[in-house]
Amino acid sequence: MSVRILNEMRLDFPAIAENEGFARVVVSGFMLPLNPTVETLADVKTAVSEAVTNAIIHGYGGERGTVRLHGVYTTEGLLYIDVIDKGRGMADVERARQPFFTTAEGEDRSGMGFTVMESFMDQVEVKSAVGEGTTVRLIKRVELRDEALPRRA
Repeated sequence: MSVRILNEMRLDFPAIAENEGFARVVVSGFMLPLNPTVETLADVKTAVSEAVTNAIIHGYGGERGTVRLHGVYTTEGLLYIDVIDKGRGMADVERARQPFFTTAEGEDRSGMGFTVMESFMDQVEVKSAVGEGTTVRLIKRVELRDEALPRRA
């Protein structure tokens, strides 16, 4: 059987702190047809929260911008959530992924965002370029239950 996309969503929203919670709710709604466990749902929501917060705080640093949330789940039981910004970008992604590293000096930030994402997801991929923005791809294996499979009308 070839891999097919079972469902897909895309949402753009302003890069403001209030929308971090909104992103969590959107991802929850997107995942509901998968009938995820409470643990899986909490894991993905937490990772999305960290990625969106990073985009808002570090990507745009208080400047106006847009965050894109793009999600897909496939017949092979993989959930992909991309959090995309067109903000500052990062010169050194590996350094940014180190625990306790933060570009928000003087703010109450722990520098644990990527560490948290990696602890809750099966895989985290980061692509970034200075002045062009960052894409964080969160990947989680989900158990596909019969209710998740599309039905023909």
